Amino acid sequence: MQKDEQLQILKDLIQIQTPNGNELAVSEYIGKLFDRYHIDYRIDRFGNNRANLIAEIGAGETDRILAFEGHQDTVAVSDPDKWTHDPFQPVITNDGKLYGRGSADMKSGLAAEVISLIELATAKVPISGKVRLIATAGEEYGTPGANRLAADNVAGDVDAMVVGEPTSGQVIYAHSGSLNYQIKSYGKAVHSSIPDKGINAIVGLTKYIDAEAGLFDKAATDPFLGTVKHSVTLIEGGEQVNIIPGYADLYGNVRPTLSFDNDHVIQAIETAVDKINQETDYHLEFSLIHNFHPVETNPKNPFIQLVDQAAHDSYSDREVKADIINGATDASVFIKNNPKMAVVVLGPDAWKMAHQVNEYTTLTSFYETIQAYQKIAERYFK
Repeated sequence: MQKDEQLQILKDLIQIQTPNGNELAVSEYIGKLFDRYHIDYRIDRFGNNRANLIAEIGAGETDRILAFEGHQDTVAVSDPDKWTHDPFQPVITNDGKLYGRGSADMKSGLAAEVISLIELATAKVPISGKVRLIATAGEEYGTPGANRLAADNVAGDVDAMVVGEPTSGQVIYAHSGSLNYQIKSYGKAVHSSIPDKGINAIVGLTKYIDAEAGLFDKAATDPFLGTVKHSVTLIEGGEQVNIIPGYADLYGNVRPTLSFDNDHVIQAIETAVDKINQETDYHLEFSLIHNFHPVETNPKNPFIQLVDQAAHDSYSDREVKADIINGATDASVFIKNNPKMAVVVLGPDAWKMAHQVNEYTTLTSFYETIQAYQKIAERYFK
């Protein structure tokens, strides 16, 4: 496949608008490509124009399975007027940057995975096991696609997985989990002239905020992911200025590690809430919203070493090294059913470009990622 054909695939994917939905259009587009190259695939349709796609190549003579995983959705364009170009009409500038929503996160990575599968198949690269592509719906919010595939155990037999999120060619061997939660505070609304007759629900939340500040101070430090990151990120409450609020709520986010995992985080929050309820007149309730698990593969694992070498051999003009991130990926869902699966995150351009106004990827990194993915597959089955 020529570079102009590879580039057209990326541009086509960006033009398919998939902010928090409409992934079926991407799956059908990829499916037509695979039809042309006689690659087996299936589309898992669900909901309102939502879909996952699973494809495979390889002889299947051994039970080794290497997966390339990516998501088909993007975040929304919240400020279109701030974009220099139409976010869904990709534009290439003289410095080799391609602008568009999803260009970094992660239609460039997804396109590279699709193209790599096609290149491996057409070149008849010897693959004794299977190379599987897993393209999901809804990674940006709630992971409904990955949840469906995990329930169907689609990654249960995978030995190693490459997630194509943007990493600037850095080999990411571990990432934290992500746990979103809500705290509801119930008080008693009264006129603000008689506050002693009521119970201020907002003040109830401040009790939790004070406790949360030190809630994870004694949490074990993970040897790879470090300390648990945590924040209260949103607070709502009150009806008007002269009423003591009878209800308020807040939202928080925690980044669990393997050393202080999701269960430990939940237990710590519940203990703090119970203590406030028992020792004060305030009544708080905890509820879990999203619960993504940390993913960690020892950097000395042979698969990490293989990917690291393939990255060194593929990416130019940058220092390629193994590292960690504090974001979460679909692998957080798949790892629950297959904790022994080796996982690496590797893709074109920077994590920091994800979700940004004037999001872009560089063509150099895109083409180099295609080469890296092919090298990984070729060497994995040698």
